[in-house]
Amino acid sequence: MPNPSIKNEDQYEALRDKGYSKEKAARIANTPDSGKKGGAASPYESWTKKSLYEQAKKVGIDGRSKMNKKELIHALRNN
Repeated sequence: MPNPSIKNEDQYEALRDKGYSKEKAARIANTPDSGKKGGAASPYESWTKKSLYEQAKKVGIDGRSKMNKKELIHALRNN
């Protein structure tokens, strides 16, 4: 049954099938550009700390204000 709070239901279901938690799958499927293929983004290491912080804020990572650049990169890749 479709969930109206999930913007990209197909992506959500695919992520759940891969073993993602409901929360993480929903967070990814609800990003504004969910389901779009990318590949043009530069690696996080080349981002500024401010940009990493803003991305962490966008995806809802807690504790981001106390993180250094390396910790922000780790959180973005593993959250």
